[in-house]
Amino acid sequence: MNWNLFVALTGFAFVTSVTPGPNNMMLMASGANFGLRRTVPHLLGVALGFGAMVAVLGLGVDRLFAAMPALGQALMWVSLAYMLWLAWKLAHANAPGTAEASATPLTFMQAAAFQWVNPKAWAMALGALSAYAAGAGGALIVALVFTAINLPSVLIWVVAGQSVRRWLTNPKRLQIFNWTMAIALVGSMLPVLWH
Repeated sequence: MNWNLFVALTGFAFVTSVTPGPNNMMLMASGANFGLRRTVPHLLGVALGFGAMVAVLGLGVDRLFAAMPALGQALMWVSLAYMLWLAWKLAHANAPGTAEASATPLTFMQAAAFQWVNPKAWAMALGALSAYAAGAGGALIVALVFTAINLPSVLIWVVAGQSVRRWLTNPKRLQIFNWTMAIALVGSMLPVLWH
């Protein structure tokens, strides 16, 4: 990969990683509800899980979806259902430490697996692979660049969430924040439905 292409890939990785989407909305909510330390497994699951997804897709799994469009359509509906379920859980989360608190941060494996039903992750991965990867070696470079860029990019969202954590000690404000994040999560799915 030449230098200009590498710089372009880095810019693409940064812009797509740092902009709002399902991962970033959930990471911000997790930072606000659970703090940075408890959100680290979720954050690592996003960054490493997405990098692994890019590498696997780069090995040819993306051709399976191109050959079977119905599989892609089914994945879209499964993704939508899962996002709605996550939004419902987020909207109904109680403050950590309360007797009725039932929410927990996503684990590393849950966050890594989430990449496979995240429509923005699919768009980012397929876009990057088609534009910047030439063969399996190129796919590995794309995966490594995304992992390196994604870690600090998603950390911004966790820190932003944690920075409002004190303000959210009021149960009413926390409820409004959680509902807002749930609506934003569902809203991040709208472009996929209209695609």
